Amino acid sequence: MSRGFSTTGTRRFAWARAASTWLVVLLVVGCATRPVNPPIAKWQPSPYELQRSTSDAVQRDNLIILAFSGGGTRAAAFSYGVLEALRDIEIQGPLGRKGRLLDQVDIITGVSGGSFTALAYGLYGDKLFDDYEKRFLKRNVQGELIARFFNPIYWGDMSSVGRGRSEVAADLYDEVLFNGATFADLHKAGGPFINVSATDIASGSRFVFNEQNFDVLCANLGPIRLSRAALARSTARLGR
Repeated sequence: MSRGFSTTGTRRFAWARAASTWLVVLLVVGCATRPVNPPIAKWQPSPYELQRSTSDAVQRDNLIILAFSGGGTRAAAFSYGVLEALRDIEIQGPLGRKGRLLDQVDIITGVSGGSFTALAYGLYGDKLFDDYEKRFLKRNVQGELIARFFNPIYWGDMSSVGRGRSEVAADLYDEVLFNGATFADLHKAGGPFINVSATDIASGSRFVFNEQNFDVLCANLGPIRLSRAALARSTARLGR
């Protein structure tokens, strides 16, 4: 009799624990919401677009554009090497002033792995060379991302129509590299003009994260996190 009672009690306890677990998951899912791009309340001239000051134009007679291709971590590492090389090359400007070739760069475009380096350099400038390798290139970001996908703590977000795996990945990229920075922060940094792009799944066309495109969408680019822009093209390829 005591054995039968003990078995029944154990089953009831296991059922109650399972029910409680699913209840918690459902509650978390119900709380998950998709980030919505803030609308434009009033149109104003873009604060983040390619502009050269008059004094800058006198010192520089060339327009230098870097294009960072995709290819996961390999692309991020290659583009980082390009920045290092340009940093170490000294040139002489039209008025005889010497300086680094890297400081002459006006625009950097990037897709996939290259977009991480482009955005990070635009945000941090020379500080990027202090810890980019350790913080991002030599870190198993793909492994950490997969670990989160199998962690019950993140299942609520991933199963939500409002968020999904993309936002979980964006949160990780913020922790690893971008620290929650937005395009408004990128503008304040004062570095080269950064253009990263993704592909519109519906039409297959290229979409560039710039003020002009967001104006057409009546959305505000400033509050958009850099991690989401980098993620838009790179989730499937990071780590290859």
